[in-house]
Amino acid sequence: MNAIRGAITVKEDTPEQVREAVSQLLAEISEKNSLKKEDIIYIMFSSTEDIKSFYPAKAAREAGYGTCPLFSAMEPPIEGALPLCIRVLVLTSLEGAPVPVYLGDAALLRRDLTRRLVIALDGPAGSGKSTTAKNLAKDLNILYLDTGAMYRACALECVRRGADISDENSVKSVMDDIDLRIEYKNGRQVTMLDGGDVSEEIRRPEISQLASKVSAFGCVRRKMVEMQRRIAATMSCVMDGRDIGTNVLPNTEHKFYVTASVEVRAKRRYEEDRAKGYEVSYDSIVNDIRERDKRDTEREIAPLRCAEDAVIVDTSDMTPEQAVEFIKNKIQEKI
Repeated sequence: MNAIRGAITVKEDTPEQVREAVSQLLAEISEKNSLKKEDIIYIMFSSTEDIKSFYPAKAAREAGYGTCPLFSAMEPPIEGALPLCIRVLVLTSLEGAPVPVYLGDAALLRRDLTRRLVIALDGPAGSGKSTTAKNLAKDLNILYLDTGAMYRACALECVRRGADISDENSVKSVMDDIDLRIEYKNGRQVTMLDGGDVSEEIRRPEISQLASKVSAFGCVRRKMVEMQRRIAATMSCVMDGRDIGTNVLPNTEHKFYVTASVEVRAKRRYEEDRAKGYEVSYDSIVNDIRERDKRDTEREIAPLRCAEDAVIVDTSDMTPEQAVEFIKNKIQEKI
């Protein structure tokens, strides 16, 4: 079961305007969430004390939403509250991320929904930034761009073509005509290489290690950064990587540096690889992570570092849910 929130304002407290506002709000919620009336379990309204001419629940019934229970309540007076506002909570049997709807002056209540929101998450391998980024994007109902997948795809293409990973000229010859596309299907990012879905193949441990080496070359980073900036310029998104806040999107308002101890990161990677059926050892993963940290922080082009204005999120003792909630609260403070 899902709860979908919404709100709308009226210009004057008249029955006609309340009827029109409620009908518009419920129609928009239904359209944005692909709801049929039979999918709705319950609708609950609250309205500010200056709306007295008509019950929103009665307006909903007149608008054709009478097949489920309806409820209206008047909010207590709150100093500084948005006037002439009707809020709604729609309970539905449908699964999936709910899409909230805020119309009229009520859009001021959720500025995160009415303006482009670009969030940068940086951090070392295994810190939990990818999981946090995915969950954050899902909660905010915006795009998640896995930049690491893009670099892994570059590494995979180099392997496929037999390029010398240690030679930038050899890698550049691959980058000059690489056929890499990012698509979004069923709410998830799909990495397409030469027309095929390589989303799983690029997660192999050896490809992950090669991605760190390949991403150190300027020819690779320039091509990927150009793609990433184009995406961020057109839509709200969460982007994670090594240099998002410092290099890719240095002017974005919301920057976070997600980190954790080496031991915690190694344990996470070990459990993840074992679950996928890979034969790995904990000690080797600890060594790999330390080597990768050194390589990522010391590389000449766009090294891993915490942006001066980034908020540090240490996930060593955090659950994924706690990390997302922490970041959401910090974003809300700025909005």
